[in-house]
Amino acid sequence: MQSLQEKASEWSGVDSADAFAIDNTNLFQKLGLQTFINLSTNFYNRVYDDEEEWFRSIFVNSKKEEAIQNQYEFFVQRMGGPPLFSQRKGHPALIGRHRPFPVTHQAAERWLHHMEKAVDSTSDIDDDSKIKMMNFFRHELHQITSLPILIKPISNSIRVLVIYFPSW
Repeated sequence: MQSLQEKASEWSGVDSADAFAIDNTNLFQKLGLQTFINLSTNFYNRVYDDEEEWFRSIFVNSKKEEAIQNQYEFFVQRMGGPPLFSQRKGHPALIGRHRPFPVTHQAAERWLHHMEKAVDSTSDIDDDSKIKMMNFFRHELHQITSLPILIKPISNSIRVLVIYFPSW
């Protein structure tokens, strides 16, 4: 059976080494807090204005300002900055926190569309950082969409799931 990382690499087209190239550069030091705030604000403005109702409906129970804060704090923490997200909300547990949402392949691609537009239009992000960030986003998002197919029943009522987080 494929690991979650392998499935994410297959579906995203991004090798794990490229996805985690963000760990070789401190993007927080390079870009600064305001860049991550701008990126997350730009992204969620696009999400909440999306013309596709099915996609907007995923976020209907979320407050935009809180979504922006959660995202930029996670990005800051994951990309070399202080543990803002963990201090306020606990361990990021990316997969677990997204489990209640219908993160299908279609939704993942729509999310990536908006993130790529947001990254491209955030002027403080240089080209090398854009590539590293988008590889990370693509891979991680496909980890989330890979999860349901990797949960295997071992009887009619018991399921086993083992998740390995190499980057934490």
